[in-house]
Amino acid sequence: MNVSRRWLEAFLRQPLRAHDVSHRLAALGAAVDAVEPLHAALGDIVVALVEDVRPHPNADRLRVCTVNDGGAERRSVVCGAPNVTAGRKYPFAPVGATLPGGLRIEQRKLRGELSQGMLCSARELDVGSDADGLWDLGDLDAAPGTRLLDAVPLADDRLIVDVTPNRPDLLGHKGVARELAFSLGVAYRLPAIPGGDAVEVPPFRKPAGERSALTDGVRIAIDDLDGCARFHAAVVRGVTVGPSPLWLRQRLEAVGVRSINNVVDATNYVMLELGQPMHAYDLATLQGPELVARRAAPGEKHVTLDGVERTLDDGMTVIADAARVVGVAGVMGGQDTEVSERTTDLVLECAWFTPSRIRRTRRALGLSSEASYRFERGVDRWNGAEAMRRCIELVIATAGGRVADAPVDVHPDATHPPRIFLRLARVAQVLGLPLAQHDVERALVAIGATVVAKPDDGRLAVDVPGWRPDLTSEIDLVEEVARVHGYDRLPDELRPFRVGALPDAPAVPVLRRLTQGLVAEGLCEVVSLPFGPAASEHSVGLLNPLADTGAFLREALLPGLVGHVERNWNNQVRDVRLFEVGTVFERAGAGERPRERTRVAAVITGRREPAHWTAADAPDVDRWDGKGLAEAVAALAFPGTSWHVQGDAFEARDGAGRPVGWAGPLRADAPPWAAPLFGVEIDVVLVVPDRVVVRPLPTTPAATRDLSLVAEDGLAVERIEAVIRTSAGDLLESARVTAEYRGASVGEGRRSVTFRLTCRAPDRTLRDEEVDGLEQRVLDALAKELGLVRRGA
Repeated sequence: MNVSRRWLEAFLRQPLRAHDVSHRLAALGAAVDAVEPLHAALGDIVVALVEDVRPHPNADRLRVCTVNDGGAERRSVVCGAPNVTAGRKYPFAPVGATLPGGLRIEQRKLRGELSQGMLCSARELDVGSDADGLWDLGDLDAAPGTRLLDAVPLADDRLIVDVTPNRPDLLGHKGVARELAFSLGVAYRLPAIPGGDAVEVPPFRKPAGERSALTDGVRIAIDDLDGCARFHAAVVRGVTVGPSPLWLRQRLEAVGVRSINNVVDATNYVMLELGQPMHAYDLATLQGPELVARRAAPGEKHVTLDGVERTLDDGMTVIADAARVVGVAGVMGGQDTEVSERTTDLVLECAWFTPSRIRRTRRALGLSSEASYRFERGVDRWNGAEAMRRCIELVIATAGGRVADAPVDVHPDATHPPRIFLRLARVAQVLGLPLAQHDVERALVAIGATVVAKPDDGRLAVDVPGWRPDLTSEIDLVEEVARVHGYDRLPDELRPFRVGALPDAPAVPVLRRLTQGLVAEGLCEVVSLPFGPAASEHSVGLLNPLADTGAFLREALLPGLVGHVERNWNNQVRDVRLFEVGTVFERAGAGERPRERTRVAAVITGRREPAHWTAADAPDVDRWDGKGLAEAVAALAFPGTSWHVQGDAFEARDGAGRPVGWAGPLRADAPPWAAPLFGVEIDVVLVVPDRVVVRPLPTTPAATRDLSLVAEDGLAVERIEAVIRTSAGDLLESARVTAEYRGASVGEGRRSVTFRLTCRAPDRTLRDEEVDGLEQRVLDALAKELGLVRRGA
């Protein structure tokens, strides 16, 4: 939603600072994405009085003007505008000034006559579309030399407000002004219409329970109550369609809306001010004459205002006259009945359409508009009369005309905004802060609600305003009280609470331990959308994808992490350590849901250790760092796995030999300076781990022995370690590899692996004979089962 600072000032009757407005709206839950200054480039432009105009001696279409720009000397300016007149004031760009398009004004001769500046049109100053003549400032009460921005209220700020779908009231300046009013502690009211006299609008005719009514000979009816629940209409005769006045054009252009004519601009103004879309029809083009809200016939054709013929279906609500469709309800009007310069009589429409119906229609037609954007979110069903009165006043003030008959309000099913009961005790319980009743009432009144009753049981009966369709239950009112009171004023200390008796799901402690463990390993967690391109024939497609690049559910986590690494490389970040815990999907049989598995993946690249001034740069990670990462991840995610070499990668297998994960180098779009990239992805066992057993530190000394064994290259170390542990018995505390040697002394295709055995008895000091016996048992078992001998034996 584009919001004009000056328009808000007209509501609040006080000056505002754009960044203060941004801060206040953000504190109330409506973030401002950007603030765009408007017309700030006009700082060099001044008001000038043209004192004399004479023909150019060497050019028929040029004139030489004597210009008073407030200085001691008069300026000679060559001008080609046909409307330059002596005694009138115009915007003037002196020598050295820069126009909004970047043009710098210089002194120069035009056909032999000196020109010392430039008299400007509205288009040249980017404040209008008129380029046929100078911008005549009329009877502007400003002395020559006054800055244009000080004389004419052009300087403005456009605030881009991020309006959430549940707050349609913020899609109009009145709603934003209402929020600022209680934040600033001031009153707000509709701005006066410049130059407009008070207009007497006759009271609305409301036929009780009827679906149709007449106003000035025009029949207004509702045939489709499911799509249109309320229909206001008025006839304005004797209008003169033409350009809008400057103030109206400026307000529309300040929020990015193009001025069309005074009637259409009036309807757009009401939409942007009150959040209620309006539409004007040329009465002479309506057959009947009548306007009826009905369902479209299957295959019915209609040419919308954008000149496109559209095919409708019976799920759409339309506005029709006696013979044809004249508008797609809530989306866009029709080309045949649009207001033009020939129009003299109008029918103004203001209706309430069912949001879900407008949403389906907009999607089916592929046609979005400012009106549909608001109707989809829900406009105020009970505010149509105010919007209609405002539009009539604007039309008569800018285009003339009169209302000869009472406007009608066709509303067959009388309704009113909901009433909600709010318990003061519930407010205190949720917010952790007991608020006095008058403070709660003040907050509710600030948002437009009415406290209609105060029962003796500690409840307030609250009628919520029609412009807040999101307020449907008690907790919604509690949230509004918190918002108005101020989130920053709520207590942040830990209050007494009741511990829940429901245990966590088995997956919760597992995933918590996994996440905390990987963070402790120095990795950063990422959360990615589970969408991507097809990876295989087993990929699960989406019926309504967000984009072509994300039309399938992911089968693996590593491709997403590789994408994050590439984005880091693109930003010159070389050291990257990431992990993600998420769900992967695989197509199942026909008619079955996709199979889902929880997996964890991690990637590392860059230096092995962080750089530090006390040491030279650490080397880059290598294959074994990748395997170390894989073992750390597996220990947390799938205990009991074993890793098996597969070329330059590793495969993880569970106790039954089934593959459960993979680790190894990854391919990526890497710059020349990037380090190798390694990754691991493994299934997560969502089972609560066994209780951790805590043992005391040993109090007896340990005995160590080193065994250097000659083994074939194809023999995995884990097999050797398994035999050592099985044959050593309970006295073996640990067995770890301390060295590996390859050379001529051990032979081609063989290597020497040194294990350090640590032995200990918990209740005594071991004797040499016990350790010698353990060592011999290990050597015998290695020779018998694996054919290994001690190096040098």
